[in-house]
Amino acid sequence: MKNIDDLISSATSIYSRYKAGRIERETVREWVLGLGGYPQPHADAIIQAASWFRPIKSDLTPEALTAHDLEYLRIIAEPEAGHVIGITSHADRNAR
Repeated sequence: MKNIDDLISSATSIYSRYKAGRIERETVREWVLGLGGYPQPHADAIIQAASWFRPIKSDLTPEALTAHDLEYLRIIAEPEAGHVIGITSHADRNAR
């Protein structure tokens, strides 16, 4: 099992650097796709983010793409924020 504090710190750092334009989307994409092995609720956030980053997105404006990317990075660090943008965990879906 990987360290949650390291995940949160890394996700927060990557979020800030990407938002400021100091890191390319492809680097963020590779970082997200390389994540794994974290407990809930971070596991669901990582799965959702990986699903978003896996295909190459070409149908969105650069601004919309970046906005979505930043939201997925935010929910990796703060999984409870996923509910704000309509992302639900496996546990939430199973409870319905």
